[in-house]
Amino acid sequence: MRTDLFDFELPAERIALRPAVPRDCARLLVVRPGISLRLSDHVMRDLPQLLRPGDALVVNDSKVIPARLSGRRIGRGVEPAVQATLHRRLDGSRWRAFVKPGKRLAVGDNIRFGSEGEVCFLGELDATVEAKGEGGEVTLAFAFHGPVLDQAIAERGTMPLPPYIAARREADARDRDDYQTMFAHQEGAVAAPTAGLHFTPELVAALEARGIALHRVTLHVGAGTFLPVKALDTADHRMQAERGSVSRETADALNAVRRAGGRLVAVGSTSLRLVESASTADGTLQPFDGETAMFITPGYRFRATDVMLTNFHLPRSTLFMLVAAFCGLELMQGAYAHAIAAGYRFYSYGDACLLLRAQD
Repeated sequence: MRTDLFDFELPAERIALRPAVPRDCARLLVVRPGISLRLSDHVMRDLPQLLRPGDALVVNDSKVIPARLSGRRIGRGVEPAVQATLHRRLDGSRWRAFVKPGKRLAVGDNIRFGSEGEVCFLGELDATVEAKGEGGEVTLAFAFHGPVLDQAIAERGTMPLPPYIAARREADARDRDDYQTMFAHQEGAVAAPTAGLHFTPELVAALEARGIALHRVTLHVGAGTFLPVKALDTADHRMQAERGSVSRETADALNAVRRAGGRLVAVGSTSLRLVESASTADGTLQPFDGETAMFITPGYRFRATDVMLTNFHLPRSTLFMLVAAFCGLELMQGAYAHAIAAGYRFYSYGDACLLLRAQD
């Protein structure tokens, strides 16, 4: 499909720079596809009554690391400033990262991040450029390994806010909490599974009281989630692989929910992509531990996901293409037009929508 079919105009003032407080007071647009588009305006606290007893939420428990590092190239001539966003761990000491300015770095260059810290004996964290790829991607080999490296990164790094927020304000101490879901447990993400940001202990308790279960999966979101689709046709776009896991216990529990007539409600595109990756053609979930680069566009037949809770996404993004596949492109264009006119807040810190599949 042509990428420009997924374009739309969004006023800059609709981009949220901070989350709603408290989190579960964010607005919630319910989209019920049918003969005609049916929309209703709610808040996240209404979610228990919008779902059915016996349904099950699938949340992503990936934890965002402070993956954005600032430093400088050292060892040859002028020492230009360098910013690196770690996005994929290769082993105990090596990460793939997007760097700026990538053109100023060569294989073998050394980068020094930070000047203070408790772990590094000289107060510095050094890395060597081991390899260069396309689009400013490099492989960094750090001077430390394992938990020591993790602590050094935590001391020096900042939360990797999405470009549309980072371009308008610097990350600060609030983002260490704001850009993390209440489910965060498994470290490894460099972007938050943002649909999960709307949950509070009170909301989870209300869902459980209504007979709606909650199950956890893990998909470590990579920085590639922010990359625009530059290809003219969606068939020419390639997703970056992300690592995820679904335990046997969780797969069995979710299969039991569907056998009993309950619906699987994916909290966010990450949970949905992982559930679909772990499902067989008949919708049965299997244990999963590996990478997925699943790219969902209109025409995809969903195997296991019945309902989706998600934020409002960027034009021409793989995420907007996914929701268009879930509900239909024209229906989602109409829903987004309503959201813009009604003052909903967009993107990572914005409001949410609850989507029922087109056949429902």
